[in-house]
Amino acid sequence: MTTLNLNALRVFDAVARHGSLRDAALELCVTEGALSQQIKQLEAALDVRLFDRSHRGLRLTDAGLRLHNPVGVAMGQIQSALEEVNTQSGRISVALPPSLAAKWLMPRLPRFAEAHPGIELQILTTATPETSGADFALCLGAPPPRTGVTVDRLAPLSPVAVTGPSLIARAPAIARPSFFAGYTLIEDASHPWQAWFAAHAPDMTFDTVKIRESALALDAAEAGDGIALVPDLLARAALQAGRLVRLMDLPKDKTKGLALIRPKQAPRGAAREIVEDWLRAGA
Repeated sequence: MTTLNLNALRVFDAVARHGSLRDAALELCVTEGALSQQIKQLEAALDVRLFDRSHRGLRLTDAGLRLHNPVGVAMGQIQSALEEVNTQSGRISVALPPSLAAKWLMPRLPRFAEAHPGIELQILTTATPETSGADFALCLGAPPPRTGVTVDRLAPLSPVAVTGPSLIARAPAIARPSFFAGYTLIEDASHPWQAWFAAHAPDMTFDTVKIRESALALDAAEAGDGIALVPDLLARAALQAGRLVRLMDLPKDKTKGLALIRPKQAPRGAAREIVEDWLRAGA
């Protein structure tokens, strides 16, 4: 009796359903060459040809059809079982940049945990969440295109100038750029002050402190060390708590935003849907 590994049958099922190495490779997030090699190995192990190959693609032989009927049913049953386990366990991973985690996700986490005690969130902080392999990934900016995933733009980036109440107690009416003269201007990697001054006061000179991580730029502003220009999404919790003063809103950057990334072939489950709805609601 021939013993086959589950991955070989998974590859066979995907190629049989699509009739194309290219489409099956996109679904499984592997190369066409790797799939072709695995199909050849499967045919060698069974000592039978499973596909007829032509310039139009791949077509199952009679032997391939006889094999695919039970294999397709079995793979569907395995997928259903995985979805059921995923729903019951409630273990969902979320990957996102450190500043987004610290200033946007973590302030909202206690209330989520209280409302959904059966869901275990695994928070992964990384500079490249789109390559983390997590159930959900969140990016600020424009994530590079990738196959096998769905990318949804949740909200545009809206820059906001903020500072701590120890520096400026109340938000004044800023009528001219000269208001910022004499203050330390803090900027993160996503929103340089230079663009705003170039549009409103191109002849004005100013000094900035560049802090790559938005969370650290916000901490400096909150401490009264200067005026920071950051995404309003990250400043929201501190503004609501009164730890920051909102001085000025800049036009939204429609080319960048908060993006939600998830695998196209991810199993469905109640826990996953709850987490996705929660992430979307916070945008």
